[in-house]
Amino acid sequence: MVGTATKATQGIPYFTPAQEPPAGTPTDVATAPTLFQPLRIRDVELANRLAVSPMCMYSAQDGHLTDFHLVHLGQFALRGAGLTIVEATAVEPRGRISPEDSGLWSDSQIEPLKRVVDFVHAQNHKIGIQLAHAGRKASTLALWHLKPGTRCLATADQGGWPDDVVAPSAIPFAAEGGWPEPRALTLDEVEGVVRAFADAARRAVAAGIDVVEIHAAHGYLLTEFLSPLTNRRTDRYGGSFENRIRLAVEVIRAVRAVIPAGMPLFVRISATEWMEHGHETGQRSWDLEESIRFAKRLPELGVDLLDVSSGGNQPDQRIEVHPYYQVSLAGKIRDALRAEGKDMLIGAVGMISEAEMARSIVQVGEGVKGEEKKDRETVEVDEEHGQKTQADLVFVGRQFLREPNFVLKIAEVLGVPVKWPNQYLYGAPRRKL
Repeated sequence: MVGTATKATQGIPYFTPAQEPPAGTPTDVATAPTLFQPLRIRDVELANRLAVSPMCMYSAQDGHLTDFHLVHLGQFALRGAGLTIVEATAVEPRGRISPEDSGLWSDSQIEPLKRVVDFVHAQNHKIGIQLAHAGRKASTLALWHLKPGTRCLATADQGGWPDDVVAPSAIPFAAEGGWPEPRALTLDEVEGVVRAFADAARRAVAAGIDVVEIHAAHGYLLTEFLSPLTNRRTDRYGGSFENRIRLAVEVIRAVRAVIPAGMPLFVRISATEWMEHGHETGQRSWDLEESIRFAKRLPELGVDLLDVSSGGNQPDQRIEVHPYYQVSLAGKIRDALRAEGKDMLIGAVGMISEAEMARSIVQVGEGVKGEEKKDRETVEVDEEHGQKTQADLVFVGRQFLREPNFVLKIAEVLGVPVKWPNQYLYGAPRRKL
């Protein structure tokens, strides 16, 4: 390209205007709320504290991303998301949730991922990937097939692998609904899972990914090993707390060993299975207490951020739903870590759809004074008004599907002037002089 006055983004295999600073950056960082302050994690700096959660799209071709993913994921970075995380990406073919899941078990899957990475980087934003293994929840149909009276199982003629679904123990997710019957992994296969995570992480690095997240939540394989309800093994991977966390620890160590020292490593967990009702009868489950115990181990393993979600491992879970039901879990883990001088970052997820809620979760340095504080009796209301910081990064999923411009919208609602994409400046809100 000759004779242009527009600065081009460097390191991208095509011309696109440089976004300097990136969209979603406040025009006055000094006065912006914490939500719009940059966040540095190792060698990676996010322009703001808003991240796109990994969301399954059931649209990959034999694990390979397509132009759908380029448009789907690229739109969030274009409109200001500081970090966009690629959906749960299987580390081996039988680790997919559905036949159409993203994968990174083959070198041929690097280039399609790199195309998405290049676009996000062209917007001067960061991109992560969530590495996963579905365990006993594998070989199931895409979301839109799950209607009343239909089966969850993806059969062989539908591209599934119902005879090769694996888990820590041979316990299906549910007796009804067409869930596959898993078999227990052998010790050699468990070691193979660790290698598969490490190999996928190497491929993510080759694709230019900025952040790697290990998926140990929502009832997938690593969760199944953590929980005494789904892990009935009698070898070194089952029984005690130390044994049940062993696979997750080995995966974390293996991934940390193959990614650059300056690359952030995240781990997502379900802070509770929401099965505490079984404790009264002696049926122990993975709960907040064990999550805190696990979280305290993570900084020494090289984990930089714990992404706190919940549930997904039991069909009879009892979730106490309120707007902050998952944010509260994140806040409690964060408090427990800081009480022992551990400063690992915490991410919060769940029902984050409003500007003030997103702001209050990560806001630092605010309190509530006087009579106003006395009127707030519930934890939810206290958190809603930002009495204390609950997390360091906000992960948003479904709201980004409803509003891809969520970052720009909440900046406007909060009265925070932010940079818009160069190409979209005609659409930026006009401000009074």
